Amino acid sequence: MKVVVENLTGTLFYIQVGDDATIEDLKREIEAQQKLPCDRLILVLDGDHCFLVSKEEENTSLVDCGIQDGSHIYLFFNPVDNDDSNHHFMFNTSPDFHLG
Repeated sequence: MKVVVENLTGTLFYIQVGDDATIEDLKREIEAQQKLPCDRLILVLDGDHCFLVSKEEENTSLVDCGIQDGSHIYLFFNPVDNDDSNHHFMFNTSPDFHLG
């Protein structure tokens, strides 16, 4: 399947993965194509419901997340914390949360 990925600057690019691909597979393809470390990628999937992908969900198949050929995925990037201070980001991941 081919999905469209949009980063924070609004740039779109396409990623081709197998029909049985997992979220982790998708991140690895993004890493290979865009030269971004996959352990710092944050994905928001636009399937049946928009939701933030947690680290625990990375082995979930894209199809199980409602992603199909042509789906739109939003890419965010977790910055490196150079100063040992604790920064916390909170996302609403409830089913009632919808982007745009």
